Amino acid sequence: MVIGVPKEIKTHEYRVALTPANVKTLVSDGHGVLCEPALGEGSGFADAQYEEAGGRLAAKEELFGSAELIVKVKEPEPKEFGLFKKNQTVFTFLHLAPNRALTEMLLEKNIAGFAYETLEHNGGLPLLTPMSEIAGRMSTLMAAFYLQRPLGGVGVLPPGVAGVPPANITIIGAGTVGANAARVAFELGMHVTVLNRGVGKLHELEERYSGRINTLPATEDNIRMSLLEADAAVGAVLVPGGMAPVLADRKLVSEMKRGSVIVDVAIDQGGCFETSRPTTHDDPVYMEEGSLHYCVTNMPGAYPRTSTLALTNVIIPYVRKLASMGAEKAAREDKELGSALNTFGGEITHKGLADSINK
Repeated sequence: MVIGVPKEIKTHEYRVALTPANVKTLVSDGHGVLCEPALGEGSGFADAQYEEAGGRLAAKEELFGSAELIVKVKEPEPKEFGLFKKNQTVFTFLHLAPNRALTEMLLEKNIAGFAYETLEHNGGLPLLTPMSEIAGRMSTLMAAFYLQRPLGGVGVLPPGVAGVPPANITIIGAGTVGANAARVAFELGMHVTVLNRGVGKLHELEERYSGRINTLPATEDNIRMSLLEADAAVGAVLVPGGMAPVLADRKLVSEMKRGSVIVDVAIDQGGCFETSRPTTHDDPVYMEEGSLHYCVTNMPGAYPRTSTLALTNVIIPYVRKLASMGAEKAAREDKELGSALNTFGGEITHKGLADSINK
């Protein structure tokens, strides 16, 4: 199979979908790999390394025109829509629920769209997990940074000082993102409250921190009470393949502390604060209803070396299977790749996505 690896074009997206070592593996498997020039420079990989691994450098148009399988990091941008050909396969983060234009393009061109974020293994999401770990840890770092008054924040030092309490941070969601946000917040000395709909994850956090963080069920009253006390808040909820639920409406945000910082990691799936809208690393924050919002849709792209290695470590086994089996056979015979399939043959194939689109 001919595999194409284009350079990412999303603003300040420096990750790459395959490293030279991955390319060498795929070439050894008998596949051809086309690499766009300067593909990995943002993550520290030179063109010469890809060529030495057996990849062939190809301009973007040739790459899309010749490849049967496109492997990316982020969802295709509108500028890339015209490059895709009918009946192609793409394997990447797709985040289709809030992106009707991309969904329609994939359906119109009968593209087999496999999404990293919906691939399931033993009840978990192994391709999403490493990026969620990074985004979770980064969310607290960004919240702590933007608490500075000159940047628009409330002006509370995250760990506090002797005689002055630390900043309050509320984390909605106790999955991978929330747990990692809580870890960094705790280590920074912040006063941490984590809310989650199920109590199982809360029990895990209670045991891990010996009761030194607050855990609450994510009821409407608890969310409201916690956000009103928060200097910073992290949105860390996930519905695989579907839209994130809005858990804080505009009125509630307007009642939060002036200068409180909201980091909505759920923005890839629409966001869990009504006031959230996508931002970029170029222009990451905006003020809305008195709160400073950080809603960058590719947070891990800010640390591309770490993110690329973490991502490629987990996706390469699936790329190999997809390349050797082909889209239809892989979706039919491999349960895990089947769970990653979002579109095929002009139809939506993932229930979570279908439910969101049809609402």
